[in-house]
Amino acid sequence: MWKDIMKHKLTHINFDVILDYIYITIGLILYASAWGLFLLPYKMVSGGVTGVAALVFYATGLEISYTYFGINFILLVIALKVLGPKFMVKTIYAIFALSFFLEIVQKAVTMPDGTMYQLLGPGEDFMSVVLGAIFCGVGVALVFLRNGSTGGTDIVAAVVNKYRDISLGRVLIFVDLGIITSSYMIFEDWRKIVFGLVFMVLDNFVLDYVINSRRESVQFLIFSRQHKEIAHEIGTKMHRGITVLDGHGWYSGKEVKVLCILAKKREQVSILRIVKRVDPRAFVSTSAVSGVYGEGFDKIKVKADQTPPMEKLEHKVL
Repeated sequence: MWKDIMKHKLTHINFDVILDYIYITIGLILYASAWGLFLLPYKMVSGGVTGVAALVFYATGLEISYTYFGINFILLVIALKVLGPKFMVKTIYAIFALSFFLEIVQKAVTMPDGTMYQLLGPGEDFMSVVLGAIFCGVGVALVFLRNGSTGGTDIVAAVVNKYRDISLGRVLIFVDLGIITSSYMIFEDWRKIVFGLVFMVLDNFVLDYVINSRRESVQFLIFSRQHKEIAHEIGTKMHRGITVLDGHGWYSGKEVKVLCILAKKREQVSILRIVKRVDPRAFVSTSAVSGVYGEGFDKIKVKADQTPPMEKLEHKVL
C-alpha cells in the first residue's frame, strides 16, 4: 500500500516537472519570436538583458544571443544564492534555450545582404511594438507561472517577488526605464525611447494580466441536501478543502448544511459539473475572491509582526 502511494506521488511529481518545462519552452519560443519577427527588424528597444543585448547589436552588429548569455552568466550566481537550486535549474535551462531560440530566429529573418526581413512591411513601427509586447508578455508570463525565469531582470523581479508581495510587472518597469532611455546614445532619436516606453507598458500589462488571471480564485457556497456526496466528490477529485457551515432556512424553517469552498477560477467549471451531477437541484452561489493565501494558494509575502501577543496586551494596559 505504501509503495503504491509513493509511486503515485513520484509519477505525479514527474508529470508536473515535464509540464513545467513544456510551458517554459513555449514561453521562450514566443519571447524569441517577438524579438526576431517584430522588434529587431524595426530596431526597437526594450528593457531587460535582452534590451541591452539588442542595443549592443544595433551598435556593433554582435548577435544578441551572445550578449544575452554573457550577462546572464553573472546573474546566475545571484539566482543560485538567493532563489535556490530548484529555481536555478529552470533558469539555466531557460537561458540556454532562449539563447538558442534567439540565434535561430535572428538568423532566419536575416537576409544575405545583412538586412532583416520586416514581416509587417516598412514603416509599421507601432504595430511591431504592439505585437512584440503581446508575444513577450505572454511568453514571460508562461515562464513565471511554471516557476521559471528568462534570466536577466526577471531574476531581479523574482528575487523581489519572493520577499515582497509586489507585482512582477511593477518591478520590471523600474529596472527597464534606465535601459530604454539609454538608447538615445545610439539612435539620438526620441521616437525610439517613446516606442520603448510603449512596449514596456504593454509588455508588463500583458504579463500581469496573464499571471493574475491564472491566480484568480472563486468562493463557492453550496446549499444541498446531498452535501455529503458533493463534499466527497469535490474532496477526492478536486483535492480542495471544504468547510461545512450550519444554516437555517427562514422560509422553510429547516436546518441546512452549507458547503464553503475556495478554489482556483479555472476549477470553477469542474466543481459546478460535480454539483450538477450529484444534485441538479442544489443552490450554488459563487463570488470572485481578490486574494487567497495559504496551502494550495498564494504565500503570504509580508513580514510577520514580531511583537509577542502578551507584550501588545501589556502595552495597551499601560
